[in-house]
Amino acid sequence: MGQHQQMVKAVFTTKLSPGYDDLPELYYHFPRVYLRRVEQTLGDSIVYYEPRRGTAELSSRGGRQSYFAIARPHAIRDDPVRPDHFYCDVRDYLDFDGPVHFRDGDEYRESALRRDDGQTNKGAFGHSVRLMPDEEFEAILAAGLSGPPLQAPVAAPEGPYMGVEELSVPFERPMVELTTIRPFRDLAFRRSVRAAYDNRCAVTGLRLINGGGRPEVQAAHIRPVADHGPDSVRNGLALSGTIHWLFDRGLLSVADDMTIMKAEGKLPAEMERLINANGRLNLPTDRAYWPHPAFLAHHRETYFKG
Repeated sequence: MGQHQQMVKAVFTTKLSPGYDDLPELYYHFPRVYLRRVEQTLGDSIVYYEPRRGTAELSSRGGRQSYFAIARPHAIRDDPVRPDHFYCDVRDYLDFDGPVHFRDGDEYRESALRRDDGQTNKGAFGHSVRLMPDEEFEAILAAGLSGPPLQAPVAAPEGPYMGVEELSVPFERPMVELTTIRPFRDLAFRRSVRAAYDNRCAVTGLRLINGGGRPEVQAAHIRPVADHGPDSVRNGLALSGTIHWLFDRGLLSVADDMTIMKAEGKLPAEMERLINANGRLNLPTDRAYWPHPAFLAHHRETYFKG
């Protein structure tokens, strides 16, 4: 495998139900035709794009035609099963606040997708891996990671940064650099998870708002950050404080069918009464944000005391 000469930014295309063996939060699966392009991205950053086709079926529709996350490619490995295919392992995955459409009015966010006559360049769109200039990449990030004003004080997230009163970030720093700062990532993750679950606890259904108008629900990682868990809504649950504590300590978990699992004999009776009567999670309206089975399986196998 050749060495890349110059790091560049790119778009990686993936579907909600991919035909390739993708788990975008952790790795991207691709054929040899894109090997050189993917090599050039190692050590730099990519954005993920979801096309019109939501599955591998040619007739499928329903894809958002939008950029939805950033990640950092860091290694390529051979697919041990499928000849001439590879995996690109990624780090620092972060969901956007919301999907960013490939067009902003009449303007294309990737200039290579626009023909001279102003129409869409379908040939360029057909490439699953597309290299792009830094300025276009940065503009997509700015649209996808809006958040609070970057120079204004913002509330600290739950978790290791509790007790920090504010976080100030100089506006002049490129957005791509901000995505490497842990407090910024925590804030973006919390914002995305809360929005996906409409500020409602997935386990109890409670939607509590404090006196200042702020939601009390927390954003919990299913696979913890300390255990290489990504900052993906699909690796998150909106949970009230007590339920978050129980989940982190393995007294609660979730089955692949979204049934809530309880550690037998270890859950206080008053806690059991808070759990949804139907025994299932309250899930986001958008299925793209449902917990991914890979992260749920990791929690059950590693942390659940059932």
